[in-house]
Amino acid sequence: MMDILMIAAWTAFAAGIAAYAAIVSGQVAYVTLADGRRQERSIPFSFKLLLPFAVNFRKMFSSPKFAAKIEEADKKLVSAGFEGLIDGREFMALKILSPLVLGAVWCLAILMLGTVIPDSLFVSMRLELCIAGTVLLAVQPDLWLKQCIKRRHDSIMKSLPFVLDVLTLSVEAGMDFIHALQRNCASRKMDPLNEELLRMTKEIQVGSSRKAALKGMADRTGQSDLKAVARALVQADELGVSLGPILRILSDQMRARRFSRAEKLAGEAPTKMLGPLMLFIFPAVFIILLGPILAEAAKGIF
Repeated sequence: MMDILMIAAWTAFAAGIAAYAAIVSGQVAYVTLADGRRQERSIPFSFKLLLPFAVNFRKMFSSPKFAAKIEEADKKLVSAGFEGLIDGREFMALKILSPLVLGAVWCLAILMLGTVIPDSLFVSMRLELCIAGTVLLAVQPDLWLKQCIKRRHDSIMKSLPFVLDVLTLSVEAGMDFIHALQRNCASRKMDPLNEELLRMTKEIQVGSSRKAALKGMADRTGQSDLKAVARALVQADELGVSLGPILRILSDQMRARRFSRAEKLAGEAPTKMLGPLMLFIFPAVFIILLGPILAEAAKGIF
C-alpha cells in the first residue's frame, strides 16, 4: 500500500512540474517602449521557470552590501534592453537559483542515468559531470546577459551609419533635428537603435533638455559608437554649431569604423579556420590519398 502511495505521489509531483513547465513555456516576455508599444524579448526557458521564485531573495538583496552589484546588474540589464522586465535583484537571485535548483536536477539526472546504465561514463565520471554542470549553470546568467548586450550593441553599430545619413539629409533640407528623428523612428522598423531614439525624443517632448536626453541614451546603451555620436551632438549644441556638417562627419566616421571592424574580422578568419582545417580537412585528404593504397595492401595481406 505504501509503495502504491509513493508511486502516486511521485506521479502527481511529476505531473505538476510538467504542467508548470508547459504553462511557463507558453508565456511571452514583453518590455514597454517609450510610445506605449510592447516589444517582445527572448528569455531562456530556465529563467522563466525560476523567475517566480526570485521574489523570495528580494529581502536578502535589500542589504546595502549588495547595492553596488545590484546597481551594476541593473545597468547591464538596461543596456541589454530588459528594463522593466528583469531588475537587478531578480538577476542576482537567478545567479543563485540556477546552480541550486537546476544544478540539483542535473546531478539527479546524472545519478539516475548511472543507475539505469551501470557500465557507462555516467558512473565513472558522475562527480566530475555534476561539478561541471553546476559550474556552467552558475555562470549561465552572466554569459546570457553578456551575449544579449553584445547582440544589441552590434545591431546599433550596423544601423547607426544609415540613420545618420537620413538625419543628415533631413537636417540639411531644413528639417528640425527632433522632427527628423521622429520621422526616422516612424519610417523604420523597431530595432534597438530605433527604440533608443524613440525614447530620447519622448524625453525631450516631456521637458528634458537635448543634452540630458542624449547623455541618458549614451549611458543606457553603453555602445561606443552611439556614445561618440551623443558626445559630438552635445558639444555641437553647446557651441551652437550647425548640425548638418556634424552629422555628415559622424556618418562618415561610423561607416569607416564599421569597415575597419569588418577588415579586422576578415584578418582573423584564417586563424580561426586553422583549427577546423587541422581537425577535418587534413584527415580527409589523408584518407582520400592513402585510402586506395591501404585498401590494396589489405587485400594483399588477407
